[in-house]
Amino acid sequence: MLVIPYHKQSSFPCFQLHPHPLIFHLTLPTMKPITTPLYLSLFFITLFLTGQSQPYTPVDNITLACGNSGQPTNDLLRTWTGDVNSKFTPIGNASESITAPMSSTASQVPYTKARLSRSEFTYTIPLSPGQKFIRLHFNPDTYNNNFQRSNSLFSVTAAGFTLLKDFNASVTADASGGSPLVKEFCVNIETGQRLDITFTPSKDAYAFINGIEVVSMPTGFYYTSSPNFIDTSASSYPIRNDTALEMVYRINVGGGPIAPDEDTGMYRNWDSADDKYLDYLSKQFSVLPQNNTIELNFLTVPEYSAPKRVYTTGRSMGMNTTINKSYNLTWIFPLDPKFYYLVRLHFCEFESDITEVGDRAFQIFIANQTAERLADVIVWSGANGNPVYRDYVVGMFKPPVGSEKKVNLYLVLAALQKYSYTKYNDAILNGLEIFKLSDSTGNLAGPNPDPRTQVDAPKVPPKSSPGKKKSTPVVGIIAGVASGLVFSVLGYMVFRRRWKVKDSGSCNKRMKFTTTPGSSYRCRCFSLAEIKAATKNFSDAFIIGAGGFGNVYKGCIDSGVTPVAIKRLKPESSQGVHEFETEIEMLSELRHRHLVSLIGYCTDKGEMILVYDYMAQGTLRSHLYHTNKPSLPWDQRLQICIGAARGLQYLHSGVKGTIIHRDVKSTNILLDDKWVAKVSDFGLSKGTTDMSTTHISTNVKGSFGYLDPEYYRRQCLTEKSDVYSFGVVLCEVLCARAAVIHTEELKQASLAEWAKSCHEIGELDQIIDPSLRGNIIAECLNKFTDIAISCMHENGTERPSMTAVVRELEHALQLQQSAEGKSKCPGRNVETETSCSEQNCATNDSIKCISATIFSEINNPSGR
Repeated sequence: MLVIPYHKQSSFPCFQLHPHPLIFHLTLPTMKPITTPLYLSLFFITLFLTGQSQPYTPVDNITLACGNSGQPTNDLLRTWTGDVNSKFTPIGNASESITAPMSSTASQVPYTKARLSRSEFTYTIPLSPGQKFIRLHFNPDTYNNNFQRSNSLFSVTAAGFTLLKDFNASVTADASGGSPLVKEFCVNIETGQRLDITFTPSKDAYAFINGIEVVSMPTGFYYTSSPNFIDTSASSYPIRNDTALEMVYRINVGGGPIAPDEDTGMYRNWDSADDKYLDYLSKQFSVLPQNNTIELNFLTVPEYSAPKRVYTTGRSMGMNTTINKSYNLTWIFPLDPKFYYLVRLHFCEFESDITEVGDRAFQIFIANQTAERLADVIVWSGANGNPVYRDYVVGMFKPPVGSEKKVNLYLVLAALQKYSYTKYNDAILNGLEIFKLSDSTGNLAGPNPDPRTQVDAPKVPPKSSPGKKKSTPVVGIIAGVASGLVFSVLGYMVFRRRWKVKDSGSCNKRMKFTTTPGSSYRCRCFSLAEIKAATKNFSDAFIIGAGGFGNVYKGCIDSGVTPVAIKRLKPESSQGVHEFETEIEMLSELRHRHLVSLIGYCTDKGEMILVYDYMAQGTLRSHLYHTNKPSLPWDQRLQICIGAARGLQYLHSGVKGTIIHRDVKSTNILLDDKWVAKVSDFGLSKGTTDMSTTHISTNVKGSFGYLDPEYYRRQCLTEKSDVYSFGVVLCEVLCARAAVIHTEELKQASLAEWAKSCHEIGELDQIIDPSLRGNIIAECLNKFTDIAISCMHENGTERPSMTAVVRELEHALQLQQSAEGKSKCPGRNVETETSCSEQNCATNDSIKCISATIFSEINNPSGR
């Protein structure tokens, strides 16, 4: 056994000899309570420091500073007891005991020293019966050069449960934000039992521990017999005494961090960073209400349920009904697969406007399943200012994608679709806790995170991880919105299930890419030398476009004969391997006049490069707004829309099965030298060969402003999601403005919502491109706006198919061309035989009339 001390501890002249009196009494229960004036002075000092006495007093409150002797402490409010030469000295091989300095800069007990061993050792702790917290404190570091930081690999068992298996503390700490690291578990101790905690090193590795806490909890607090079980396979899932729990997340939503000594007596740590788990839209639009003056009444749940600060802050969608129709409040939490989880949500209505039943009602979805169809905190708690929590158990058994070791749990709060049930179409959450439940074998251990590049013996170890691992969002529904890229997984998605369409030829070369060994595609495999030659070694002079994925270059291949567009993905691109592979897989199998053609790819030396036909006229968006290019005439815009619609029609119904593009937008519609529209960018596409499938359950991805709200809300992808996005494109074509403008006033931020609201109140003239006014035949405008509005219907089943969209757009073009053949609209450069009549050209006044009458049967839905 190796005991490693640290340098001279920090001193606290006023308090270092006087621990927290209440804790002192609890830690040593055989001692009589101190009743001297000194004790009373310390008692009132404690009340001053903590603000109030704690609502729960644990029966057992053991804190071991491993590798220490006596009671070394620089913690004002807790007493840490050393395990050296005490009743807590572990049983094991002690022949290796030496003393050496620790290289870490940690100066807080219990991280100032450590106990290490290359052999198994066990702590035996006598306890009273009941349910307990076990907290294991780790500060991974290199100890005296004999124990390298990266070589700490071991397992931990306690009370018959496997808490950790082949646990790499340094890798885990780096992935979670840096040292120190605390792992918290819950176990039940039967009458007459003791707690044995055993550390077993893996082969050629060592085990270590800096500190151990064992703290009692109220009976039945987390061991609840009746949580809401979110699964159709069972109606209940009691958390019995033969279950162990691991705390995975504990968050003070919308508020600041809460330290263990500020908890309710159980020394729990509450994180504050719920925003790092939010999806893009939630970060943009959610608000942080708080009320620090409200008097809380714990009538429904015990006062020790959570600190009062948890219930006086929160995160809500806000009171703007229009905005709340456009997004859901969504968090994404990465979890270990193949376990059940207890999800505890803390609520308290503290806003003065929310006092009655029905004032604020909303929906709750957990792991893409409905947890609450009608959540009303006032109903649950009884009144404003009354805290309450709700427990849910959910199974996370979907296997990870590729090499990913985590699966994402989506927690979604959604505004109600019908306003009749609520006064404020809003949702709120104050706090949350997520616990992993042990499996049938008593195991809680999950895999270690993927390791980072490590230095075994750094002179000054990093205080935090150089690159904190992010959750993928995507997407609650859910997330992943943020220009369609926020929740894309970077470079880890491998060995995915392949989807094949009908054979259309042989592949020229076999793909040299590690994610799909031996796979082949029906397109050309370029060498990096060929790509460099085509782009003059990626010269900036050849760049024709750029984005989050990287640069697009114009190049020439085949001895300079064939012009091409070359997209080079950056290593840090959020599109990553999965999207790269999908693009190749889809486009190498598909050939259509209105789909961009993929010529080939390059994967030499870790590159991810795609080579396409060169589209001389660029993107559709580049001809609509933010451009110096001439305005496109209306009939040409119509022809472009028809071409793009035909491309989507082919994807939805022109091949074996259905392909859903999932990122339809004006920048993904390209124009060749003859102005033929071609749909591009298939990195997010999904396909199925099962013709009976009505939807695909998948993480939400897409681009902000174009995303189907029904898909975002329910996470069920259908071809009607593409139809919605195409409806937004039609609005862009008509209005010549972006799908989202953050600088516009709130009601105009979303083009889709603005177009529908203007149409509903008869103000369609406000959104049409000024260059088109007087140039669109009234009947054609009627037909076009009818198509666009119907495409963006809230209910996907009521949207037209792309076949119907193509047919109606062709009809609109016929109406326009037929009228142009007979007349000339003012302001157009089209020579025709006769002058324009008021009936043929849509003026501003007639547009108002059209908007108010022709589509009066199409109502703007009340919510999402």
